[in-house]
Amino acid sequence: MSYAIIGFGNIGRALAKAFSRNGIEVSVATTRDPASFASDAAAIGPEIIPKTLTEAIRADVIFLAVRFEQHPDVAKVLSTWQGKTIVDVTNAYGVPPEKLGGQPSSKFVAQAFSGGRLVKGFNHLAAAVLGQDPAVHGGRRVVFLASDDGGATAEVAALAEQLGFAPINLGGLSEGGLLVQARGNDWGHLIFKDLVKFD
Repeated sequence: MSYAIIGFGNIGRALAKAFSRNGIEVSVATTRDPASFASDAAAIGPEIIPKTLTEAIRADVIFLAVRFEQHPDVAKVLSTWQGKTIVDVTNAYGVPPEKLGGQPSSKFVAQAFSGGRLVKGFNHLAAAVLGQDPAVHGGRRVVFLASDDGGATAEVAALAEQLGFAPINLGGLSEGGLLVQARGNDWGHLIFKDLVKFD
C-alpha cells in the first residue's frame, strides 16, 4: 500500500510527522516544484518523500490536505480516481451551504473525485494537536472517520491504527460526516474535540 499527502501546509506537515514517527514512507506534494519544500520534508524525516503532484497521486491512499477551495484543482489531475482512496482532511470554512448544494462538504468533494472512494477523516483536530504523538495519558488520541464505502473506512481505520490513533467510525457522509465538518458558519459537534480512547 502506498500513501501520499497532497498539501504541505500545517495540516500536511502534521500528517507527515505521524507517518515519520511510525517509519511509514509517504509522498508529499503541492502545486509547487518538490525542490521548494524538500528541506522542510527532510527536517521531518527520511520517510517523507517530496514529489510532483502527478507522481504523488499514483499512491493508493491520498490525503487531501489542501484548502477546501483548492480540491477541484487536485481532482482534475486525473480523469478518474478509480482504485484510489481519498482521505478528505479539508474543512469548508466560510463556504455557504448553498454553494455546496446543501450537501455535507465531503459529499461535495466526493463528486469531484469521480470513481474514488472518499473517507472524511483527520480533519477535526487542529494541526498542532494532530502533529503530536497520539499516545497520551495511557490512551490513544481519537480520529473520526465517515464514508459511504465501508471497505474504504476499514482501510483508513487500519492505517490510523498504524499511525497510533484510535479510529472511530461515524458511519456515512450524510450522518457522521455532518458531525466532523465545518461548513459556512456551522461547526460539526465533534470539530476540535481532542478525545482519548482507553483500550
